[in-house]
Amino acid sequence: MHFLYFFKVYVRMMCTAKKCGIRFQPPAIILIYENEMKGKSRQRIMPVRNFSKFSDCNRAAEQLKNNPRHKNYLEQVSLRQLEKLFSFLRGYLWGQSLAETMEQIQRETTIDPEEDLNKLDDKELAKRKSIMDELFEKNQKKKDDPNFIYDIEVEFPQDEQLQSCGWDTESADEF
Repeated sequence: MHFLYFFKVYVRMMCTAKKCGIRFQPPAIILIYENEMKGKSRQRIMPVRNFSKFSDCNRAAEQLKNNPRHKNYLEQVSLRQLEKLFSFLRGYLWGQSLAETMEQIQRETTIDPEEDLNKLDDKELAKRKSIMDELFEKNQKKKDDPNFIYDIEVEFPQDEQLQSCGWDTESADEF
């Protein structure tokens, strides 16, 4: 008696995301990607369902990114970019112009240096940290960058009077 065993072989599709955008009517996320095995550019349309002007853009982006049907395609697309696309869709559903929506997104994604982060709740603090991390990654100089300098020495001017902080003027006897 002979037994045959069949195994499903899953080959992970290698694709490189090129552009990601949104279509308003009917709502969909559109991804232009390149199939690395075939070397062809392709387009994937991912319909947006159950999204209203009251929906949470962060949650919608996470759901789409973790959707088993789209997960492999959206690996290289950041969650922040998907959130922005959903923000554009929400703005459209509210009847805002594209310029108004862009201005609102700019306000939400800009860090105010005077803002007291200690007064924020955990969700807002995580959002601000994510924005700062993204900004750091964007501005970071890496070894492969053409302007990278390994050892930078900077001399600070000693002409000005140094300001002291309140904590270092206290006497050590108080502790």
